[in-house]
Amino acid sequence: MKFANLEQLIRLCEQEAVAIGQLMVAEQAAETGKTEQQVILQMTEYYGVMKEAVQKGLVSEMLPRSGLTGGDARRVHAYLQEGMPSLGEETCTAMAYALAVSEVNASMGRIIATPTAGSCGIIPGVFVSSQERFGWSDAHMVQGLFSAGAIGYVIANNSFVSGAEGGCQAEVGSAIGMAAGALVELRGGTPEQAVHAVGLALKNTLGLICDPVAGLVEIPCIIRNGFGAVTAMAAADMALAGIRSVIPSDEVIDVMLEVGSMMPEKHRETAQGGLAQTPTGKRIMKELYEKEEG
Repeated sequence: MKFANLEQLIRLCEQEAVAIGQLMVAEQAAETGKTEQQVILQMTEYYGVMKEAVQKGLVSEMLPRSGLTGGDARRVHAYLQEGMPSLGEETCTAMAYALAVSEVNASMGRIIATPTAGSCGIIPGVFVSSQERFGWSDAHMVQGLFSAGAIGYVIANNSFVSGAEGGCQAEVGSAIGMAAGALVELRGGTPEQAVHAVGLALKNTLGLICDPVAGLVEIPCIIRNGFGAVTAMAAADMALAGIRSVIPSDEVIDVMLEVGSMMPEKHRETAQGGLAQTPTGKRIMKELYEKEEG
């Protein structure tokens, strides 16, 4: 890739007079040796999987083997149909869609890791709901996915995207930043505004631990995906309104690396701390293990 950080990404886009997504298409083609048409086709297929997961999570009884979760996406969607949610229709829809995809993942369904399975609902939740709202084409959404990919590339190479390495700030946080920046570009914002959205989003998740109950990607992972979609949309709106990340986004990514590196191991996907070690968390783990042994 011709860029190693977000500042370089902005400058390249300005020099070449292209959006982040367009630049990433060219870079991905060069990296893989494929044509631009081929990499776009592959990303189009990925987006199709995302949309399928949204629908599956809304219309099917997605119950994981553990029996711990399931049906929350349908509950939120039904609540949305019944009245006026505090978030408003559009944001509540994004939240329901994010929950839906995350529940499909927990039930061993097909999803796209964005950037991980634990954070797989955030980008689809934001993207699919926004496409429905604004009437965007699939081709437009695919360009947005390339934008998200460029942002994720920078985060992954300068910090973490794995909860085992850097906590949930690395998984859900990265996905929120990717979704926020991409949404800015989808809505006509500049590369600089998109990058500010990344910083605004990441600052709001710094220090978030990874503490899955019983070691499963369910509690609190699924709910965090729902909240993550809402946060991404808020960060995008702030950036489009002209709010800047006072701490440059690249520096925020550096801080995420610092915080994640200092985070106790028990708060990094081990289920040895946080919510996993509450009395209820320990009871759930005990019951599941007894069930498995029985």
